[in-house]
Amino acid sequence: MPDSNFIILYVENPSHSVEFYSTLLEKSPVENSPNFALFVLDSGMKFGLWQKQDVQPAVETLGISGEIAFPLPDKAEVSRIYHRWQDRGLTMIQEPTAMEFGYTFVSLDPDGNRLRVFSPAES
Repeated sequence: MPDSNFIILYVENPSHSVEFYSTLLEKSPVENSPNFALFVLDSGMKFGLWQKQDVQPAVETLGISGEIAFPLPDKAEVSRIYHRWQDRGLTMIQEPTAMEFGYTFVSLDPDGNRLRVFSPAES
């Protein structure tokens, strides 16, 4: 089985989500149409936004069953990104906190998808 390097989120309004993620990721999509956009991240991972009404087979329900995680090198960087995203008006559902796996916070994108930023716990 090959490794995956492509994530697609189903979104209500692709142009709104493109604006949100362009600002968040500090890059423009490499592909952008009325119902789909594609970002290529520095890691090589591809990140797509697909208008949920156009997905086939049709999406019956949407729900939060996962999250996109953004690893950072240390707690200071996690705190810096938290304040930057907070200043940009992102909805925060978890303030920076120490957990078993590391220092983390969680925010939401416009469709309610969870975005976790963390630095791994020191061994």
